[in-house]
Amino acid sequence: MLDHIWLIPLGFAAGTLGSIIGLGGGIIVVPVLTFFGFPPTAAASNSLFAAFSNAIASTISYSKQKRIEYTIGLRLGLLSIPGTILGAFISADVTPEIFKILFGLVLVSSSIYIFLKRKIESKSINTSKQIMILAIGASFFAGIISSFFGIGGGTIFVPLMVVAMGMSMKKAAPTSQFILLFASFSGLITHSILGHPDYLQALYLAIGAFAGGMVGARLSIDIKEKYLQILVSVVIIIAAIKLFIDSAENLI
Repeated sequence: MLDHIWLIPLGFAAGTLGSIIGLGGGIIVVPVLTFFGFPPTAAASNSLFAAFSNAIASTISYSKQKRIEYTIGLRLGLLSIPGTILGAFISADVTPEIFKILFGLVLVSSSIYIFLKRKIESKSINTSKQIMILAIGASFFAGIISSFFGIGGGTIFVPLMVVAMGMSMKKAAPTSQFILLFASFSGLITHSILGHPDYLQALYLAIGAFAGGMVGARLSIDIKEKYLQILVSVVIIIAAIKLFIDSAENLI
């Protein structure tokens, strides 16, 4: 049991960052698990337990701060569920090399978003019919990404709410955590039915991620994001490069 105790601080660090930026902690957890040789399905499914635990803690804290748009969050969360089921099934057939390449691309896009997110602040919320049609497709795709990679889908939901719907970042990140309650829970249930997760490892990650979610939600109120954005972006880019190198070495 002590062999994997390091997963608790990993879950805490990932949960803290994930809660602050609204992407979920999977962008940290999955690369680390992959580096340590975890199969893609185990890395993704274990990470979803952490994402769900993190989303619970973050939602509790953000609800007290009254920063969640529940109506929009509920719609997007429910729309993501079919995609999460499909993503779990797809993940069972992907090779580790292809998984690393695809996840590396997701990490690059995530780092770009994190670095630029202050520049895409909007003014008013737009829930027109056209935007909601876009949201249906985006939520389904986000569900696939969430379950396939174990990252929760925040890389799609936050830009969608900020850029397309006009939601402020102060509410988009908390609302994203609320959405991840649905996306991560649906994904972890499907992965569990398929026999992918290691429940002891997932528990360790979930414990750390829950504590990290509480801390991250509190820090997000006053934290100066400039240096955090740069640091997280650099770390994620390094992780992506490592994934590309590992996959290239195995493919050659």
